[in-house]
Amino acid sequence: MPRKLINAIKEQSLPLNDQSLDNIIETIGNARIVMIGEASHGTSEFYTTRAELSKKLIEQKGFHVIAVEGDWPSVQTVNQYVKGFGDEGASAKEVLIKSFNRWPTWMWANEEVEEFTEWLKEKNKALENKVGFYGIDLYSLYESIDEVLKFLSKNPEYKVDLEHAKKAFTCFEPYNRMPEHYALSTAHFTGECISEVSSLLKSLRNNEEKYSEEHEEDLNVIMNALVAKNAEAYYRAMMQDAKSWNTRDSHMVEAINELIKYHGEDAKIIIWEHNTHIGDASETDMKDDGLINVGQLMREQYGKDNTFAIGFGTYQGKVIAADSWGDPLEAIDVPPSKLSTWEGQLHAAGAEDKVLLFNDENRDIFNDWIGHRAIGVVYNPEFEAYGNYVPSRVGSRYDAFIYIEESNALKPLKE
Repeated sequence: MPRKLINAIKEQSLPLNDQSLDNIIETIGNARIVMIGEASHGTSEFYTTRAELSKKLIEQKGFHVIAVEGDWPSVQTVNQYVKGFGDEGASAKEVLIKSFNRWPTWMWANEEVEEFTEWLKEKNKALENKVGFYGIDLYSLYESIDEVLKFLSKNPEYKVDLEHAKKAFTCFEPYNRMPEHYALSTAHFTGECISEVSSLLKSLRNNEEKYSEEHEEDLNVIMNALVAKNAEAYYRAMMQDAKSWNTRDSHMVEAINELIKYHGEDAKIIIWEHNTHIGDASETDMKDDGLINVGQLMREQYGKDNTFAIGFGTYQGKVIAADSWGDPLEAIDVPPSKLSTWEGQLHAAGAEDKVLLFNDENRDIFNDWIGHRAIGVVYNPEFEAYGNYVPSRVGSRYDAFIYIEESNALKPLKE
């Protein structure tokens, strides 16, 4: 790896502190969509720094929508809490533990999110235009259908929609509330479930102006129906490699667009997701496999001037993850990155936390192809070199990058 990248990092990086976070906020300018990433779902500093940036965007730039990589029904409970719609006697800890009870629980039921949730609830008390906190993922197929049924059952005047919802629920009932069973069944798929959930969403949209705006009931029913439709498509596509990834990220973009439509076209939105979702896929080798992501689609739909993507990375430390899907969480050692990687070059430029800002004048300096670390909820350091580095043109993949020299594990909540 040429010394020029190390030298460029030395010359252009800023020490990570409150001032450099303010520099990021200033550089964001008038962008209305700010995407803040993470290199893992289990690193404390990624969550706390993302929260600090979000606080600044809310206080200094008037952002009032946060969309996160979580399921709509679970995150909606948090949204109700921070907006004062829910049980006033509850605490953020109680809400998070109760809402996020499906593996991997630690992604949102952790002390870092608890602190931000309490801050946001307190902040909203002084705001007329309260900041919303919404989930844009699609794993909640059954929970979302349940939510639609619950709403329509309590509002019998929407009996046409209720009949659509009952048919959709009946279609999925044979799979014992196990989406993976539904996915396996698609080898002999009849198309009935596609028709039912699409019909449900269309029917709800036709009547959405009639729904109550109180406590955002109108948004809640439409978003749950959207999740049901797209979750069905996702589980059907699970056997088709890249298609399921694209279905999921396309859903998240559709959900973001629904939030913007609901809050007004001038709404300012913060997006919290993994780097692999918010860092432009067209600037990685993901494009070679036909993969797209939220960051790429946001840039294409809203333009680079209206969007801003912030990536994260670490050289070494600890992370909360599991050995395999569904296994108990543990604090796993993250080994030092090799010199030939993006994180290795950042370390070689100086063993301290730092910030890099990319613009039209300096992007090319950081655009040589290089491996960039990504850790999921399942992680085995022994195989890291084979599957945890995404070849990227970092200077164009992001608009800013935050580097943590030695990171710490997230702190999951305990009952």
